[in-house]
Amino acid sequence: MTDTTARLLSLLSLLQTPRLWPGSELAERLGVSGRTVRRDIDRLREIGYPVEASAGGLGGYRLTAGSAMPPLLLDDEEAVAIAVGLGTVAGQAVRGVDEAAVRAAAKLAQVLPVKLRRQVSTLTAGTQPFALSPATGVVSSDSLVTIAAASANHERMRFRYRGHDGTETARHVEPVRLVASGRRWYLLAFDLDRDDWRTFRVDRTTDLRATGARAQHRSPPAGGVEKFLRTQVMGMAPTFRADVTLHASRQAVAARLGDRLGDGTLTGDDDSCRWYSHADTVEWLATQLLLLDTDFQVHGPPQLQAHLDTLAARITRSR
Repeated sequence: MTDTTARLLSLLSLLQTPRLWPGSELAERLGVSGRTVRRDIDRLREIGYPVEASAGGLGGYRLTAGSAMPPLLLDDEEAVAIAVGLGTVAGQAVRGVDEAAVRAAAKLAQVLPVKLRRQVSTLTAGTQPFALSPATGVVSSDSLVTIAAASANHERMRFRYRGHDGTETARHVEPVRLVASGRRWYLLAFDLDRDDWRTFRVDRTTDLRATGARAQHRSPPAGGVEKFLRTQVMGMAPTFRADVTLHASRQAVAARLGDRLGDGTLTGDDDSCRWYSHADTVEWLATQLLLLDTDFQVHGPPQLQAHLDTLAARITRSR
């Protein structure tokens, strides 16, 4: 490969693969001498790419993290995936990330080849994000990074936590997993003061900090992260348990609810069915009922009945 610019781009593309590259292998891949590889490595360092070299029989070159963000080389599939992902991120419950995603997407769209830009446009035009309720529990990206880093480094954390009743407590935990569920973020951790597993909503934490003390390597609770989180979340906020008669067959209602059936249950026959479900807001329950597009009778809770009465009055006034 005689063209210097093309060779540097090829070398950079290879180094972006997370592995240690022996100089002899790089020279063979590029079709040049070892001396040329060393000279090209120096050129990359001059323009800001932090290439680390290690000597010896097991040595080689590796692209490492530096003090600034260098330009990245992406193949076609990677570019499309990032462009679509940035569009999806906008509007998520992470403070500041939506604006950053829009800026990054605009920069990427400016340099995408026409063919790839057309692929991204087709995907985004055919995809409609939909949220049944406005974003709640917005968290800062700094909080997520702090928790993720402490979990990865097996480092203990301290923070203040506000419960659903407004009470604040100091917590000392060993973080295990950061979990995204819908539009909320949760921390699964072992609470050292309570000697037990706990789940925390990240938007209710303040003064997050890693202590530097090493945490034990703990396996998630029995049953796995998902089962434990589901059980804990149900107890973290007031739960409204719906009891509703739906004037439609159980099969039809199940098909309309789909994944939204969640932890709810349906009983009944071909003429009507009974829906038992629970949620932390009556607004969510009311939305599910209205989306079913069928007559229904609410037996409880009274908060759901009152909310539906309010909606009915508002709709009547709008006529």
